Amino acid sequence: MPLSALVLAGGSGTRFWPASRRSRPKQLLALDGGRSLLQATVDRLAPLVPAERVWVATTPALAAAVREQLPGLGPDRLVVEPAPRNTAPAIGFALARMPVEARRGAVAVLPSDHRVAEPEAFRATLAAAAEVAERDDRVLALGVVPTRAETGFGYLEVGEALPGAPGLREVVRFREKPDRATAERFLAGGRHLWNGGIFVFRGETMRAAIARLAPEVGAGLAALEGDPSSAARRFAALPAVSIDVAVMEKLEGFATLPLECGWDDLGSWQALHDALPGDGAGNRVHGSAVAVDARDNLLFAEQGTIAVVGVEGLVVVRTGDAVLVLPRERAQEVRRIVERLESNGRDDLL
Repeated sequence: MPLSALVLAGGSGTRFWPASRRSRPKQLLALDGGRSLLQATVDRLAPLVPAERVWVATTPALAAAVREQLPGLGPDRLVVEPAPRNTAPAIGFALARMPVEARRGAVAVLPSDHRVAEPEAFRATLAAAAEVAERDDRVLALGVVPTRAETGFGYLEVGEALPGAPGLREVVRFREKPDRATAERFLAGGRHLWNGGIFVFRGETMRAAIARLAPEVGAGLAALEGDPSSAARRFAALPAVSIDVAVMEKLEGFATLPLECGWDDLGSWQALHDALPGDGAGNRVHGSAVAVDARDNLLFAEQGTIAVVGVEGLVVVRTGDAVLVLPRERAQEVRRIVERLESNGRDDLL
């Protein structure tokens, strides 16, 4: 049976302000090329996943923008969640709206805001995971092989090798974002993979797992199906819980395949700096920029031109109504600006 894919496109992160806004979150941005991260996510599934077997889940606030970016996506394959409630309710809701034939087979669930430098390697690992999920009725994660001691990602601790595919390992437990010393130990030990949030399973198997392991979510979704007229109210009352916490951390027989494909979740302006090619002085440029006697800066211009002289290690972002300047090593602190704008009632900039 052909693999189906469910792309999650409902997130509303703030780490790429001022380019990202509530109405245009990260997945809708073209950060490292001409296509948005959402478009690139759908693009890289082909030819492994036929276009007619790709579903996209999003929120009412983003549905119009998703339709605009994916004009070839049929209306029956755009799943609009009644309200934002994290990934466990979102996945359960979307699976219920996929055809029975599709969810009886393997389904890949993917975030829509990640970067993959090597799509063919990504598809090869995804295909191997789908084969295991279909044949053995096993739930799998694609665990990204770490390339650095990263403190910004969760990890999968792996155990014994399993039969069924080269590299298949059991998942012993999930590990939260570690401190620097722990991340370095994870990297050196070779028994930890980054949790990229990419899962493969039979759709009906995951629906049963949600009902069994997250009964409040499962019962709420079942009640919603029985009474569609109250969907918005019932869905908004569901626990806002991730699929990791609700299901994956409790599953027996949960497994992983190692993924090496130039993956990055592009979690900050610093991460984008690292992903883009640099000029002779190490400056990374998106849009129009002029750098004189300047080194190792990220210059991101959605409109107009950025000009810098004699500066080093900065992030400079220009949009139509805002300019951001901060040291690259403090890129994660963009949320402090967003919080200040919220407290000052500047909804026009959010």
